[in-house]
Amino acid sequence: MHVRLTLLAAARSSGALDVRFEDDRGLDAAGWHEVRRVVPALSHLAAAELRYCSPSARCRETGDVLALSPLAQPSLRDCDMGRWRGHTLQEVAQVEPDRVSLWLSDPRTAPHGGESLLAFIQRIGGWLDSRPLGNGGWAVAVAEPSVVRAALCYALKAPPHSYWHIDVQPLATVTLAGRAGDWSLSLTG
Repeated sequence: MHVRLTLLAAARSSGALDVRFEDDRGLDAAGWHEVRRVVPALSHLAAAELRYCSPSARCRETGDVLALSPLAQPSLRDCDMGRWRGHTLQEVAQVEPDRVSLWLSDPRTAPHGGESLLAFIQRIGGWLDSRPLGNGGWAVAVAEPSVVRAALCYALKAPPHSYWHIDVQPLATVTLAGRAGDWSLSLTG
């Protein structure tokens, strides 16, 4: 069964210099403004048969502004960052530079005590492969940029270190087409 899944990165909840691991803050003023501005361009997403979101406040709020009424999916949560949760990369690097270096270079490690990058990508892939859509169905998921990155690594069977080379901007969309274990990136104009 071939299906389509459009991933939409949530609007922002903080400035680029203040991005925190597992940040569950709601949309900031700029995020609210951005998502309201793109409602006309993204209103077609409400036609999807199934509409999901990561359980974070900013994903739920992004979906609600777009009139998606998304169903929160615990499996779409951000990577479990253990004791680094709530801190910025810069803050953690000042205290644990060797552990940050290890985390960035080896996708099987979790020096923060949470989830490894490889486990995170596999969790998101498991969610992708279990979507209950009939042949030709369409789903939308509003997710954290990290979740979109992990989904792309999984779908394209890219090596885990590719994760660090995928830039997902707020409100960016990407569509995957295929079926469990056999996904393709679908770019449309």
